[in-house]
Amino acid sequence: MDKPQILLTNDDGIRSPGLWMAASQLSQIGYVNVAAPRDQLSGAGRSLPSSSDGLITCQSMEVNGKTWQVYAVGASPAQVVLHAVLEIMPRKPDLVVSGINYGENVGTAITVSGTIGAALEAASMGIPALAISLETCPEYHLSYSTDIDFSAAGYFAVYFGRLLLKHCLPADVDVLKVDVPSNATPETPWMITRLSRAPYYEPLPPQRDSWDKPAPIPYRVVDQLSNTDQDSDVYVLRVRRMVSVTPLSLDMTSRVNLNDLDQLLRSNV
Repeated sequence: MDKPQILLTNDDGIRSPGLWMAASQLSQIGYVNVAAPRDQLSGAGRSLPSSSDGLITCQSMEVNGKTWQVYAVGASPAQVVLHAVLEIMPRKPDLVVSGINYGENVGTAITVSGTIGAALEAASMGIPALAISLETCPEYHLSYSTDIDFSAAGYFAVYFGRLLLKHCLPADVDVLKVDVPSNATPETPWMITRLSRAPYYEPLPPQRDSWDKPAPIPYRVVDQLSNTDQDSDVYVLRVRRMVSVTPLSLDMTSRVNLNDLDQLLRSNV
């Protein structure tokens, strides 16, 4: 209990190799409590669905020859954070880490991400939060493929986790969003970035011949990055091949001049 208490979660589910790479690496800097969705819940955002059953199952997992007692929760990633903080952990965590996610979370689509949603939920409870994702091809996003090497992302989870345990973030920085290139090593440089407003994940029409048939909405990564600002998370990750570190705020108020907007809305049409 003298060690920093770290809550580790994700949106890919309790069996994700990315989660377990993060667990083994983060154990260098604190006591890691693992609580994650029972099921694959990518794309859940910060949702708190009433359909979640909230059942908590304690499981044993073998990681690198060590047995871990972990908690699989019938809940969304954000709800898992709530269950862990309010029910599972002996005290409020000093840090919440969400990830390591299969697939980068960049651009305006981050509100869809359960990885980001879990970190935002932690931040709303006043807990320092880190969301970390690894660039992968879309065909791996819903997989538990062992072809993906999470070791570099694990290094950066520890690097930024240690910083969050040591330093208070400036006001209005509630979450650090870290996106690691697929070819990164521990020596890969990192850069503070802004969130790109350019499209990144493009939705595609469902492939079916009748609305009576179930069909997900597929997507693809946009190839054209010419309109992406060079200080954005998309450009730094995809073009410069650096680790993107984006500060996120819970305050989603537009940065427009509020007085100007007030006058505009009160003006006669």
